[in-house]
Amino acid sequence: MAHTSHRALRLLSLLGSGRQWSLRELADRLEASARTVRRDIETLRALDYPITTVRGPDGGYRLEAGPDLPPLLFDQEQVLAIAVALQTAPSTMFGLGDDAARALAALHQVMPPALRASMESLRLTRLQNYWEFPAPPIDPAALTTVGAAVRRRHLLVTETLRPDGTRPEPGDSDYAPARRVEPHHLVVWAARWYLVVYDLQDDAWRVRRVDRLHPRTTTAHFAARPLPHHDLAHFVMSTHDREDTPAVWPCTGSARLDLPARIVARWAPGGSVVEHLDTASCRLTLGAWSWAGVAGILATFDAELTDLHPPELVHACRRLARRWAAVPGSEDLGPPRAQ
Repeated sequence: MAHTSHRALRLLSLLGSGRQWSLRELADRLEASARTVRRDIETLRALDYPITTVRGPDGGYRLEAGPDLPPLLFDQEQVLAIAVALQTAPSTMFGLGDDAARALAALHQVMPPALRASMESLRLTRLQNYWEFPAPPIDPAALTTVGAAVRRRHLLVTETLRPDGTRPEPGDSDYAPARRVEPHHLVVWAARWYLVVYDLQDDAWRVRRVDRLHPRTTTAHFAARPLPHHDLAHFVMSTHDREDTPAVWPCTGSARLDLPARIVARWAPGGSVVEHLDTASCRLTLGAWSWAGVAGILATFDAELTDLHPPELVHACRRLARRWAAVPGSEDLGPPRAQ
């Protein structure tokens, strides 16, 4: 009986994912026969879970949503995922610290002992790693507005905020008029939220940082367009003009690289800025915990470096060059071969 109850809860967890499952898929996941799965489905229906049977060759089973949906149940893997998410959310979105703590406490209180023990094992202590590239927390209200507009295909009117989150006023040197955009997708990269939009004034695809936007929703609908790239994550990462600003580091420097901006943007760490100079070169501004760290990251691009700033970065590059030249055995390698 206990095994049957556990299997039914696991079945409910699978159906609760929101997708449609075929009978064979459910049987494979539960390691049970098709007949047993049908019997468990009928058990859940008797408990008032609205499970719909979809007929046809592509049919299966789906758990419907509704006002009378019984309380949600989570399996162990889902509970652990929620525990991790609740503990990491305050570092990426401001204003959620107390709410996340209360939600975690409520979840902890209703968990059976085995799951509670698993949750306790994932109590996180967040430490700043020197090689993390921090991102500013994002306003949940802005994210909610943008996410709803993407889901409903509503035009957005957006104003660009300063890096510190303040709004420039008309007449300020950094003020820019509001723009009407079609919000198509949200992409998270390097702990930063990016919005892929079609700018109606530029008649072009753009990438915008959500934490740099003051969005206002409208009721105007827009139609789906062919996307600028089949892989939107690649599109975001290879777009140099995505409103990034240098992350706060003890050392920040810049250099001109003999590489196109789209290539450098694809591989530059989060929290760096890529400026397009011409079709074959760009300027990269980035930070690290030491000048040697900045120089080391620049070296990973394997391209000619010129116009380095500030002088401390130039000195760090020369020190590293002397250290690398003195690596034992390097005198036997001969001159470098052309790549």
